[in-house]
Amino acid sequence: MGIEWIIAFLILGAVVGFMAGLLGIGGGGIMVPVLTAIFLAQGVPVENVVHLALGTSMASIVFTSFASMRAHHKRGAVQWDIVKLMAGGVILGTFAATFLATWMASAHLAIFFAVFMGYVSIQMAIDKKPKPSRVLLPPPALFGGGTFIGVISALVSIGGGSLSVPFLVWQNVDVKKAIATSAAIGLPLSLAGTLGYVVNGLLHPSDAAMTAGFVYLPAVVLISLVSYFTAPFGASMAHRLPVGKLKKIFALLLMLLSLKMLSSVL
Repeated sequence: MGIEWIIAFLILGAVVGFMAGLLGIGGGGIMVPVLTAIFLAQGVPVENVVHLALGTSMASIVFTSFASMRAHHKRGAVQWDIVKLMAGGVILGTFAATFLATWMASAHLAIFFAVFMGYVSIQMAIDKKPKPSRVLLPPPALFGGGTFIGVISALVSIGGGSLSVPFLVWQNVDVKKAIATSAAIGLPLSLAGTLGYVVNGLLHPSDAAMTAGFVYLPAVVLISLVSYFTAPFGASMAHRLPVGKLKKIFALLLMLLSLKMLSSVL
């Protein structure tokens, strides 16, 4: 791996960590399109490139999810009773969806990713908050909600926050506790997704070096190493920068990255 790729992964990790801390979003929206572009430039076959980007992104999220969960747990904001009820569904949905992702063509995954990120971008730009309209759902419904969140998260390689936070707020969970609980849900989600992409990649062997299934190990190490340190910096800057305006700019960036990825794969 050349020095230019090492620098690219380090910069990507710095941006992903900072944005996650600043705006409270996972890094998959940035990582997947950027990793797709890097892997295409490295000569990865187009039929495998999105799968490798999804798996690598999911593995990189593990470390930031753990750091985020630990920080929220220290503040006593995680509602562990909800995590316990949703975690099983999240793990099942995420792991199963990696098999679906492997079956899908790169072009179809790129289209799904672009459509979903378009939805996330619009929600972020208009900053629409769900209206708390009910009490906490019964355990089977929470399990089912976790399964759905896991499926979507595996197909676009996100930590699930863009889905689980509105889902919890809608059930009258305080928004700060919803964010903290979502962070805790993100750890089993990212672990299940990583395992799924490793297993599926091993079932579809390629000639790519330094990979574990659909996970490119050097990228995971470099991205995680930097993002772990830049995430707290982003969180501290959230109190000084105009987050509302930055969210709108970031929403536009997500849409542009998604469209660029779509054009590259198609």
